[in-house]
Amino acid sequence: MAHELVEKYFEAVNTEDWDLMGRLWHHDAELIAVGQEPVHGVSAILDYFPRILSGYSEHTDTPTRHLVSDSSVVVEIRFTGCTTSGRVVTFDALDVFEFQDGLIRRLQTWYDTAKVAKLVRGPEPGYRAD
Repeated sequence: MAHELVEKYFEAVNTEDWDLMGRLWHHDAELIAVGQEPVHGVSAILDYFPRILSGYSEHTDTPTRHLVSDSSVVVEIRFTGCTTSGRVVTFDALDVFEFQDGLIRRLQTWYDTAKVAKLVRGPEPGYRAD
């Protein structure tokens, strides 16, 4: 059940199917993303995803490994995307899902925020790759 729920989560985020996404969360859900204030409740979580992805013209979260326990699943992810300004962004992340009543109760997402900010901004002025 948990594995299927996680698969539906990635389907929803990758296709921006917010109706499907809303059906996956427990009414008392919590989303904790590194560098952000925790988000509480399904409505706030559904507001979070379009906002955080608005800078990307395309994006894909590809799960690369699942670690499963009785009440949680840890997923290693490879994010690939293209910003609205055309910059390609690729980074690794880690999602920790916890479940209650057959729904996502809590999600913690971890990634290197400094690296992602640099990827999104691009090289500093005067940077030379040679």
